Amino acid sequence: MIPDTNIIQDDRGQDAVPIHLVTKDRFADWSKARSAGQRAALAAQKFEGAPQQVAIVPDGDGWFAAGGVADPANLSSWCLARLAEALPEGTYRLAEGEPGAALHGWLLAQYRFDRYRKDDELTGPRVLLTKSVKAIEPALAEARAVALVRDLVNTPAEDMGPAAIEAEFETLAKAHGAQLSTVRGDALEQGFPMVHAVGRAAARQHAPRLMHLTWGKEGDPVLALVGKGVCFDSGGLDVKSSAGMLLMKKDMGGAAHAIALAGLVMGAGLPVRLHLIVPAVENAISGDSFRPGDVLRSRKGLTVEIGNTDAEGRLILGDALALASEQKPDLVIDFATLTGAARVALGPEYPALMTRRDETAAALIAAGKAHADEPWRLPLPEAYVEWLKSDIADTGNAHANAFAGASVAGLFLDKFVGEGIDWAHFDTFAWRPFPKPGRPKGGEAYGLRAAWHMLRERYGNR
Repeated sequence: MIPDTNIIQDDRGQDAVPIHLVTKDRFADWSKARSAGQRAALAAQKFEGAPQQVAIVPDGDGWFAAGGVADPANLSSWCLARLAEALPEGTYRLAEGEPGAALHGWLLAQYRFDRYRKDDELTGPRVLLTKSVKAIEPALAEARAVALVRDLVNTPAEDMGPAAIEAEFETLAKAHGAQLSTVRGDALEQGFPMVHAVGRAAARQHAPRLMHLTWGKEGDPVLALVGKGVCFDSGGLDVKSSAGMLLMKKDMGGAAHAIALAGLVMGAGLPVRLHLIVPAVENAISGDSFRPGDVLRSRKGLTVEIGNTDAEGRLILGDALALASEQKPDLVIDFATLTGAARVALGPEYPALMTRRDETAAALIAAGKAHADEPWRLPLPEAYVEWLKSDIADTGNAHANAFAGASVAGLFLDKFVGEGIDWAHFDTFAWRPFPKPGRPKGGEAYGLRAAWHMLRERYGNR
């Protein structure tokens, strides 16, 4: 979570510590205008104006802060994050200009996941003032959405099972006056047989379910958001190694992204008919586990031969995408922590993006580049469809070679999206393995801001 205190406030001339933003190439000229004592303080802190450097500089009876940035005239999302982490509790304003996009990093630099352990060294909030009052609420909403993804992904599976995902839906529906329907347990066999098959081995308290939230006016363009909600993935009978299981609490990261994005859509009142769909399961091991070689029926009617029980996320998404397609959507976006192959190809920082339409990919990539959340497009090559062929079913769920794993998973999902529907698929990691300013190690949103700003552009002016 980020602090409840409003850490971005309207600048009405209240007392505040100034922050001087400095670039490395202009540091020498800037420092010449400082007093000898101030230059000594900067030197003692080895401040040279490099990005993310911070210094506290005495100034008469008070002090000011100095922060290194790449370009003070074009502030990026994260350029003030280190300042928000390093400065003491208090109220600040930029000595020149407005924070703009950097509000995002200032807010999220103060994120903490403290459900299980309090940080005894945590100081109070660092408040940043801005005269751009209209920017405050959108920045807060966006930062809270990212913080929600982090919170949900960071929470261990015992406390973030299918029932907890359902509770998030209930909170969301109540907050925005949305309608919610949920199918649970054995009732899934009729309408969502692949969700049932993947989740049926879990203990009763982690029984599978599918949540479907609807919001907005009938007649507005239908936007369907779908998220993979595998709350823990043992791999099933094709069991993962202990190292492979260690981070599998994050396998519901796609659901976290979809829930957070739906909250942004409803909170901003976008003129869409929203359908938020999340199948939530635990891929557990028991005598009731689905098996390699089983053939599952799907909501769409396709039969699926199981080549690998650890390729389960695409199965539950198949049923969910079929339901989304039935709503006659203008656009479907799904998020999933789907393949290790995407991470091998792109690392943790770039979510893999697959789309049917070039213009949809271009819009998402442009929005991501503009908001420090760039996805990288991977293909859906027709040549690889044959790798999913089965001798006894309509399709297999996994291919036998080691090539193009992310794209082949995308091709499997494509089979369950209705013909001609505009569809975008994010294969996202949902985890930050190495910290950066404003971005601690742990659960992380990748692709969320790209999708949100694309949706604002696409639907916001209707």
